[in-house]
Amino acid sequence: MGWPAPNQGVSPGLKRPYILSVSNACSGRLTFSSRQVLPFFQGTSDVTSQKAIVSGLSGRYALAIFDLAIENNALQAVESDFASLRTMLAESEDFGVLVVSPVITGDEQSKGVAAIADKAGFSPLTAKFLGVLAANRRLTSLKSVMDAFDRLAAEHRGEVSASVVSAAELTDAQMKTLQKNLKTAIGQDVAIDQMVDETLLGGLKVKVGSRMIDSSLKTKLDNLAIAMKGVQ
Repeated sequence: MGWPAPNQGVSPGLKRPYILSVSNACSGRLTFSSRQVLPFFQGTSDVTSQKAIVSGLSGRYALAIFDLAIENNALQAVESDFASLRTMLAESEDFGVLVVSPVITGDEQSKGVAAIADKAGFSPLTAKFLGVLAANRRLTSLKSVMDAFDRLAAEHRGEVSASVVSAAELTDAQMKTLQKNLKTAIGQDVAIDQMVDETLLGGLKVKVGSRMIDSSLKTKLDNLAIAMKGVQ
């Protein structure tokens, strides 16, 4: 079953009208208009590669907007819009409520994200996509969709995506140093997704793919506590 995006039509800067449709969750098909963007269980090596990076419904939405961003030369615009949305999620309580509250209707969410996209000057593609998420009652997945999109964009640029958790927000200088060190260790450019966890008591947790590099004091103390239990 598919749901039309609000105000369906050709948006300025987009090559053609489109409808986001998650048709039959079991088949895993995601389409824009009559064009199939990805058949999850049949496809090219590119789709297979992308499947290894993203998964689930959030991954399907991310793949759909990524596909259109590439087609419309709007990758940087969408990335910039998503960065702004991350800031809004972190700093605006009202926006957070709009995204996650079950008592806000789909129509109210659609109007809300349309107003936000207009005020923020988002690209037509991002504005349409937010409308689709709202209409499909999937705004609660916004962060996971953006995370998956970032991984796809990083792979597209030949970068490795790294998740970094720190006790405090890293400065620009620290981020550049970390990126440089990771590039030296891994041999590839690294796109960093940073999160803050004040319980770490200093240090970093860096995850690159399935590899975890942990220098946090909290983990060292936890490991010491475990070792001490064996002594008792």
